[in-house]
Amino acid sequence: MLLRGGRLVDPAAGIDALLDVRLRAGLVREIGPHLAPEPGEETLDAAGAVVAPGFVDMHVHLRDPGFPDKETLATGSRAAARGGFTAVACMPNTEPALDSVEILAGLLRRARDPEVACRIYPIAAMTRGRRGGETLDYAGLAAAGAVAFSDDGSPVADDAIMRAVALRARSTGRRLIAHAEDEDPMVRRDLTLARETATAWHIAHVSTAVSAAAVAEARRTGVDVTCEVTPHHLVFTSELVRERGGGAKVNPPLRGEDDARALRDSVRRGEVDAFATDHAPHTAREKALPFERAAMGFTGLEVAVGAYAYALPDLPLARFVAMLSANPARILGVPGGTLTVGSPADVTVFADRPWTVRSEAFASKGRSTPFDGMRLPRAVVATIVAGSLRYRAEGPVSA
Repeated sequence: MLLRGGRLVDPAAGIDALLDVRLRAGLVREIGPHLAPEPGEETLDAAGAVVAPGFVDMHVHLRDPGFPDKETLATGSRAAARGGFTAVACMPNTEPALDSVEILAGLLRRARDPEVACRIYPIAAMTRGRRGGETLDYAGLAAAGAVAFSDDGSPVADDAIMRAVALRARSTGRRLIAHAEDEDPMVRRDLTLARETATAWHIAHVSTAVSAAAVAEARRTGVDVTCEVTPHHLVFTSELVRERGGGAKVNPPLRGEDDARALRDSVRRGEVDAFATDHAPHTAREKALPFERAAMGFTGLEVAVGAYAYALPDLPLARFVAMLSANPARILGVPGGTLTVGSPADVTVFADRPWTVRSEAFASKGRSTPFDGMRLPRAVVATIVAGSLRYRAEGPVSA
């Protein structure tokens, strides 16, 4: 395939220029101006669009194994491709949890199905069954394909167990991904443990000004810590909960305007490493229950590119791309994040083309998103995985 006429933005390689990109045998073969098509080569006209290294969402819930009514690898990966993501990392809050080599192997075997539209990287559990008690064979899990460890929405509450997890997982080189329930105190605890154990840590979906500041300060003092923000925490506030009840229920919860503003400012200052959707599909019935019983979470993959541009219209393009490609790939230690020659032929093409979110048209089984009906300023044009076109939008590239 030859991508012609686009603006190649590759922050990892320091490239921002009008350049063509040739893909061959699953890799980037050539980059240059005005490349001539070769016999039998498919051509994609990217004029008026940005050609970027494939986007990586490092925090999604694919509900496999255990919850096919919410999502499957096929539907979730198709949603990812439509959202511009060439790879996703899936959380272990499944049934059973992703806590053994055998369960990981089964997931990765299913991920090779031709119906799966993007690369899938599993995040293994921190403790047996995500119950916060028994540590695991982290070296074995890493060898089996785990790119990180997390107990996700059931974070380890016991300080001694969390310390043991950190010390035993440290040699794998994989990060521990913390999902803090009582956010500010638990983030402070985890940052202390990261410092004391010299373990690489990642703070998921930061949602408060206090936690964002704590992460930034820890990093300044030498702690190996990274963090992410979601589109909904950048845009919406607790006012939405008063308006929509269970439909706006998410974990961590939507905060006040001061917190949302602080998160946006943290992104602008370069204190946040990655954008991540926390894609959490549920059935319509689960989201329609009374607030106390309603399921927590939103479907996020198909709105992310537009939602981040809506939240941060002044964010430089190179920074926008880095937070969706180079940085998540680096944090997880997975291939991609650049389009230099020899890199994987994973490409996201997007443009500043306004569109209206219609959740009923989602590829995901989950249709609950606070962005439904909103007009977003940026859209995915095409998604290419290993040189294969997995999604292409209808209509012209430019608005």
